Amino acid sequence: MKPFALRDVLSAVGGRFLGDTEDLDRQIERVTSDSREAGPGTLFIALKGSRVDGHDFMADCVGKGAVACLTEREPRIDEQPAILVDSTLWATGALAAWHRSRFDIPVIGITGSVGKTTTKEMVAAVLSQRFNTHKTRGNQNNELGVPWTLMGLEDAHQAAVVEMGISDFGEMRRLTRMVRPTVAVFSVIGDAHLEFLGSREGVLRAKSEIFEGMDASGLAVLNGDDPLLRECRPKLRRVTYGMSEGCDVRGENVRNLGEAGVELTVRHAGGAFPIRIPAFGSHLACAALAAAAVGLEFGLTGEEIARGVAGFQTVGERARIIHMKDYTLVSDCYNANPNSCRAALDSLAALNAARRVCILGDMLELGPTGARLHRGVGEYAAQKGIDLVIGCGPLSKNTVEGAREGGCETLYFPDKPALLERLDGLIQPGDCVLVKASLGMGFKELIQHLTKD
Repeated sequence: MKPFALRDVLSAVGGRFLGDTEDLDRQIERVTSDSREAGPGTLFIALKGSRVDGHDFMADCVGKGAVACLTEREPRIDEQPAILVDSTLWATGALAAWHRSRFDIPVIGITGSVGKTTTKEMVAAVLSQRFNTHKTRGNQNNELGVPWTLMGLEDAHQAAVVEMGISDFGEMRRLTRMVRPTVAVFSVIGDAHLEFLGSREGVLRAKSEIFEGMDASGLAVLNGDDPLLRECRPKLRRVTYGMSEGCDVRGENVRNLGEAGVELTVRHAGGAFPIRIPAFGSHLACAALAAAAVGLEFGLTGEEIARGVAGFQTVGERARIIHMKDYTLVSDCYNANPNSCRAALDSLAALNAARRVCILGDMLELGPTGARLHRGVGEYAAQKGIDLVIGCGPLSKNTVEGAREGGCETLYFPDKPALLERLDGLIQPGDCVLVKASLGMGFKELIQHLTKD
């Protein structure tokens, strides 16, 4: 992190300083909300979590040599120096926004309903071929994760790629005030967070708040295959990418190589070049095209873009292939919505296997449309020729019904314990098994069970 003085923190967040005024000149080299990381040169931010309240550890952090604490609670003498604010969450964002303002570099904001993390990783991999590129770690894309990303900016960085995730109106506006993106990349507008946003049109409206905080010189990079984004006309320069005719950066000759990855040709106004994505899933082609569009805007050659895409790596439990002795697992249980489930089923259908099996759990936060959307996923599994659909969870009963009516063999379990009790006997030698559900379903436990030996 690029260091700053404690007085800069006070200026950025306001509040009331408690301590010796000479401490205001002390330099901060690290910002953390984890008391275990506190020490000399550290600013400790006391955040209230669901299980732990950071305010309980302020004295310990000062004792370790922390420069100061940022707190909502009146600090004791042994917890000072401290800056007292109304909300440490708000103050974290304000400090991150101030720190971001110290850098005159391209900042690419990544948003959308599906594929944000994948697109972020792909764009960062491409830009890193020419620029020292900072990026969001994992999927820290909310009002707490984004500030930590911004706080990591250093003088050596020449570009930044920041994932920006929301679930309600107003959140993107607040994130944009911190990030101040110069480029906004949209992946897909899908059926996610409908419980709060109501419809796909509501999703687009909420995510389009990003444009309100961008300069007129900014750039919007939009998925031209998405009907809503194709018609989106922000008051910015606009570049589209996708497989459709009319996209500025278009994919052609896509070849799904199964576990070996995906190959395609990228065509743009200046010519064409081949790329190969070294990861499982035909949906990755879309993220690669987004990265290619950004790379071309920043003057990268086709060779540089192809090299960046070739260096792409998946994050966490996203289409992670695990080879067991008798069968293959595709662990995709980080998150799920109808769009990402259909993409995962497309990829499963392209794999060679004695049987293609999917274990699908509930997709959360879909609101009153949940039952219909789950049924649609089941119907799609049947259309793709999946051999066995196993549903788990109250909403997934609709998935199973849709798959059964489409001609699939199906099994249904009301909850995870019931499924775990039968799980070992359901998988056969030669199977390829997709495991996918929203994170709240805890399906990583299924993966741990299936790989315990």
